[in-house]
Amino acid sequence: MEAEQNLKTKFWNFDKNYWYQQLHSSDNGLSQAEVDKLYHFSPEHRRGKSPLQKDLILFIRQYKSPLMLLLIGAVFLSAFLGDETDGIIILFIVLSSGTLSFIQERNAGRVVEKLQSMIAIKSMVMRDGQAREIESSLIVPGDILIFQAGDMIPADCLILESNELHANEASLTGESFPVRKNSGVLDEQTELAKRTNCLWEGSSVISGSGKALVIAIGDDTIFGNIAESASVDVQTEFEKNINDFGYFLMKITLILSIFILIVNILQHKGVIESALFALALAVGMAPELLPAITTIAMSAGADRLLKKKVIVKKLSSIQNLGEVNLLCTDKTGTITEGIISVFGVVDSSGKESDYVKTLAFWNATFETGYINPIDVALRNLKIESSPMPKKLGELPFDFIRKRLSILVNTGQENILISKGAFEQIRNICTSIRISDGQIEDILQHKGSLEQQFLQYGENGYRVIGVCEKIIAETSISKDQETQMVFVGFILLNDPVKAGITEAINELHELQVQLKIITGDNQNVARSIAKKIGINNPVILTGQNLLLMSTEALDIKVKETHIFAEIEPQQKEHVIQSLRKSFTVAYMGDGINDVSAINAADVGISVENAVDIARSAADIVLLEKNLMVLAEGIREGRKTFTNTLKYILINTGSTFGNMFSVAIASLILSYLPMLPKQILLTNFITDFPYLSIASDNVDEEQIVMPGKWDLKLIRNYMIIFGIHSSLFDLITFLILLYVLKAPESRFQTAWFIESILTELFILFIIRTRKNFFKSKPSKYLIFISLAGAVITLALPYVSWASKIGLVPLPLINIITMLIIVAAYVLSADVLKVWFYKNKIFRTL
Repeated sequence: MEAEQNLKTKFWNFDKNYWYQQLHSSDNGLSQAEVDKLYHFSPEHRRGKSPLQKDLILFIRQYKSPLMLLLIGAVFLSAFLGDETDGIIILFIVLSSGTLSFIQERNAGRVVEKLQSMIAIKSMVMRDGQAREIESSLIVPGDILIFQAGDMIPADCLILESNELHANEASLTGESFPVRKNSGVLDEQTELAKRTNCLWEGSSVISGSGKALVIAIGDDTIFGNIAESASVDVQTEFEKNINDFGYFLMKITLILSIFILIVNILQHKGVIESALFALALAVGMAPELLPAITTIAMSAGADRLLKKKVIVKKLSSIQNLGEVNLLCTDKTGTITEGIISVFGVVDSSGKESDYVKTLAFWNATFETGYINPIDVALRNLKIESSPMPKKLGELPFDFIRKRLSILVNTGQENILISKGAFEQIRNICTSIRISDGQIEDILQHKGSLEQQFLQYGENGYRVIGVCEKIIAETSISKDQETQMVFVGFILLNDPVKAGITEAINELHELQVQLKIITGDNQNVARSIAKKIGINNPVILTGQNLLLMSTEALDIKVKETHIFAEIEPQQKEHVIQSLRKSFTVAYMGDGINDVSAINAADVGISVENAVDIARSAADIVLLEKNLMVLAEGIREGRKTFTNTLKYILINTGSTFGNMFSVAIASLILSYLPMLPKQILLTNFITDFPYLSIASDNVDEEQIVMPGKWDLKLIRNYMIIFGIHSSLFDLITFLILLYVLKAPESRFQTAWFIESILTELFILFIIRTRKNFFKSKPSKYLIFISLAGAVITLALPYVSWASKIGLVPLPLINIITMLIIVAAYVLSADVLKVWFYKNKIFRTL
């Protein structure tokens, strides 16, 4: 096996016949029976873990935090020293809490797996001599793949055939320019960037077409080796902020817990009991549910988005989507219908021409590269009955030449037919064919051609130029695209999409601006802008952009509505400038959009986009519709808000409660709450906390972009932490000096008060309005009420003494309920006041 692997690493040094023999393949590829056999015996296809392994790892992960491990260790030590009952009870609570989080995260993970399977990259492969499309993960060594522009390369391959095939290998070599690929044999010492007879996993086809033999897959590829050795999860800004905040709370928790442990031991309380108390307190204060809450909230959002035709590739991108306040998009298919029709095919004087129509039809019909709506529309043209010529060659479209050339033989002569962007076509022409078929110098007609082009654009038509050239050769190269004859224009119509004005208004209501970035002529862009309500659009062209400094561009982009005649590499430049002032989402579906998708805060593509665009995107729309995207932004903001609710609850009420318990333990001769009671408090409140992920969100919080505000959270923590501790102090004094509660009653009363305050404060903190003006989710209401009933009933169950609870006199219960009611109502008043006073955001 090792010898075979070493051989594969230098496969560019052997021809196709050698590899056909080694891999039992042929020009027709593998048979399905051979593939099934290879798939069964090939472990590299199963890079992922089995469902059982995934579940086991996820379950274990619930207990891997240092605090949890220390607590479990202390439980076993307690049981070993004779306190078995307490050990079993605490262990049960800990396991139950972990199981609850495991079930929720497992369900969230299944949502992600379902989403990933829906957007799996597919490849065209030869099986049993027939071309068929399959998921790229099912490819095996020996398969023959068929590539065209826009395809992702799913394996390391040896090229068999190529036609102007160019690949982007920047992810492997760092080289930004596309590399021309050809079949052949190279020296075994050839460096990676010069192995022109190979295609590599992780790269993509920029232009042209070809066939290649799969040599290596999975971890055996160069990309697989790199990914395995340098697999780093790149955190979004939100994830980084969440983690930093979690570590901040953890530090406070650990310092406080260690301090409590030392003081309790110095007060001659039991070492094991003091250790369990300190650890239980740490678990109660630590934001242990934060990762679960964020995962569950995002997966719930992803599931809701799927129902609205939005697929989330990475859960954390939902949070980013909620922060978006600027959307950049091409116009085709987003602003317009994306269903291109041919309005007319005219000669150089603007008259309908069957001759030009025939040339355009032949050029589109014989095109075999990147499938695009323009060629689809041209193939549907009705032309006069005439025999189809024979195709001799093709120069695929690329974004440098901006044209497609086809060489055909009509039986009488060889005609090179080119069509593409007007300026690029005009620049390679030295002659022009006028209406009567005569050929004249193009310089004599330069002014009239320019005027026609401008007029067509102002009328809203996209304009394609067509030219021809009679040649003697039977093969073509780019060098032959010179001294051509301009023959006419193709006028394309793409009407504005129905309902687009309403969709743009919906985005504006969500405080999201819209900017159009297009390669089309500025006159076409201006015409479209007026149709969607932008009466005086500010337009910046690619040519203007080239002349601007970075500083000037950073200012200009803010006021610009439309970026027209933009080159693919300029899109990335524009996005980078816009990101200095906005949180930017970019939506695109073509090869020329990939760099902009990568540069944006949120990259968006559509289901029928080219592979490389879908692969680069964070979000994939099943329907290219701005209204669908607006719904996605709404869901992103709901997810952000619900995650923030848990953080505020944890930093305010929960932290305040546990802090009070810690301080009380220093004053009392006994523990204010037993370790098992603290953990039980944590367990009961976990249920409604987890339901926050699917809670309703006020419209006022949806219409504004969600932004991480650490100052707000810090101030909230201080004010509501003090408020919580104040009521805990009142409880402490009343129990100790008014009701004169003995140890067990004190612990039971504080247990009830702690849980009820944490349950009901949820309804206060979940909204910025008065709690009675905002409707919580039915699950939150039901689970919270169930938790309250269970809490009040626990002291009266037969096994209450096992967890240190005793029945309370009626006066104690009424007193606790009054304290809880006063706490909740005062917290609601304090909250409304807090959000109205903007000073707290800047302190």
